[in-house]
Amino acid sequence: MTVPAHHSEPALRISRTDGVATILLSRPGKMNAVSQAMWRNLITAIDEIDADETTRAIVLRGAGDNFCAGADISEFESVRRDAETARVYETLNAETFAAIRNTRLPTLAAISGVCFGGGFGLAAACDLRISTPDALFAVPAARLGLAYPVEAMGDIVATAGAQMARYLTFTGARIGAARARECGFLLEIVPTDVLISRANEIAAMLAANAPLSIRASKASIAAALTCDGEDLARAQHLGDITFESADYAEGRLAFRERRPARFRGD
Repeated sequence: MTVPAHHSEPALRISRTDGVATILLSRPGKMNAVSQAMWRNLITAIDEIDADETTRAIVLRGAGDNFCAGADISEFESVRRDAETARVYETLNAETFAAIRNTRLPTLAAISGVCFGGGFGLAAACDLRISTPDALFAVPAARLGLAYPVEAMGDIVATAGAQMARYLTFTGARIGAARARECGFLLEIVPTDVLISRANEIAAMLAANAPLSIRASKASIAAALTCDGEDLARAQHLGDITFESADYAEGRLAFRERRPARFRGD
């Protein structure tokens, strides 16, 4: 069952099914453009989902025909009018992207229609991305005369490559799904009518596997990208934990008994 998230912004909705939490950006009349309130509520929603030990994966998608047109530009005259207010707004953006990037759970963006600006940033912060053939991608900061958040730029470079990051941000050009897959940003392009079912299928596969193993792999991949000593140490620690876990014992037992493993996350 889909219900409104218990936050002030009704445009953000959360549903949970079989260990998978779906976050729906629901402002179809504005192509799911993200308001300042939605940025805040996304952080809260991710934190609450992350704290729920029964949740194993997150799917992020938009209502209607579009994923997300980015930040709601109609608010910029008040919330992003000068350097001081822009810093506050950029901090909120960065915190939202970080919440998605740093959640212990594997995340998947299911993209259709437009995926622009802040919407591109939300997708880039996710671990995996699939889209419909008609999806369009852009980072139009240069056309608006503003800077893209530096933390979010790291996600774009990591997911699309440095050259594509330069092209998107320098030109503001739009690229289609085929080109987004060529540069590595997309995992798959799927027919429009199976986007949600395919997203749920992938999420179910993630949810069925050992949570501690996925968390360790996620940390190791992040450490490989940053080459930061603390990230490397954290990844090693999380990897070590898996070998002492009940799930590792269950995985070995299930292999010997030739049955699917039943992982509990401990």
